[in-house]
Amino acid sequence: MNGWTGKILVVDLTQGEITEEGLDPRVAKDYIGGRGFGIQRLLREVDPSCDPLSPENALVMAAGPLTGTKAPTGARYMITTKSPLTGSITCSNSGGHFPAELKRAGLDLIVFRGKASEPVYLWVENGMAELRSARHVWGKSTHETDEILRGETSPDARTACIGPAGEKRVLFASVMNDRDRAAGRSGVGAVMGSKNLKAVVVRGTTQVPLHDPKAFNDLVKRLLARFKDSLKGGKHPLNLHGTAITVMATQNFGVLPTRNFQQGTFPGWEEIHGETLTRRFLLRPKACFSCPIGCGRVTRVDTPEFQGEGEGPEYETVYAMGSNCGVNDLAAVTKANYICNEMGLDTISMGSTIACAMELYERGHLPESDIGGPLRFGDGRALVELT
Repeated sequence: MNGWTGKILVVDLTQGEITEEGLDPRVAKDYIGGRGFGIQRLLREVDPSCDPLSPENALVMAAGPLTGTKAPTGARYMITTKSPLTGSITCSNSGGHFPAELKRAGLDLIVFRGKASEPVYLWVENGMAELRSARHVWGKSTHETDEILRGETSPDARTACIGPAGEKRVLFASVMNDRDRAAGRSGVGAVMGSKNLKAVVVRGTTQVPLHDPKAFNDLVKRLLARFKDSLKGGKHPLNLHGTAITVMATQNFGVLPTRNFQQGTFPGWEEIHGETLTRRFLLRPKACFSCPIGCGRVTRVDTPEFQGEGEGPEYETVYAMGSNCGVNDLAAVTKANYICNEMGLDTISMGSTIACAMELYERGHLPESDIGGPLRFGDGRALVELT
């Protein structure tokens, strides 16, 4: 099957059993991959009325036919489940290198059923899979988990894991892959935590099958040449300044979320703009698998009270924890982003929750005695403390 490996892994966490299924060619044709595969499979697995955090819910990790190939930006996968945050079906996606490694390990989908009796992680290497104890990493941050599990499997492996937020079933917990890439929306991390599933670790060295590899590679070369020509000898703005460069466009259009969405423009937007991030904190850009753009940011903050190093923040984090909280201190926003990534929290939901609390406080609906101090828009220190 060209573009697909043809294999689905079904993991029954309750029984501790792993089985393989073939991918139905008709399903591949009708649903293509990623979101389509995930939704189609979830509807087969789950009673729509089930409790999202019960063993009756399922969680599906699915890649698309271009994932793991040389196709530019073909580096994403989808996590599909019933959301504990919305009570409806959700699809949360992420990039990085884990999705390509999943395909190169020989899998199109992984379906998780039930709940393990104790914390476990799934280790997959070129199609061979086993469940292992994760007791020693339960309670660890996503970064610690990534380091420990790659140390005991393969230094070339890629991980997707939850942090303490997912373990505690926070309703907007994320699944973090490659340390700082997030399948962040709708509480997919909480579902993993409810199943006692700490991580999925994959290592693959096989190539994704193609109908005509030469024609495919020639097409990729033409696409990359067109991309390069469009830059006219320069670099892509997203490579130079990351997705946070979008702050300027949304500000100019009057749609930059500000002060809990009460306004669409932010007076301090230039202080949280992508160019400011580049000038103050950027160490180097970083690209997902087979991506010619490289919009990722590896950053470091030296401001004493907000010191740290990691990836990001992306545009969504900058508006959610910056302008939407009235915060123009990019060091505080970046530090809050680091904390969310390590704890496995969705930065959009976290920022929006804090922004709502700030508005409630300023309107007199949230007493200072309930939160231990003042909570006003623009307070970067409070943003970090609440995160």
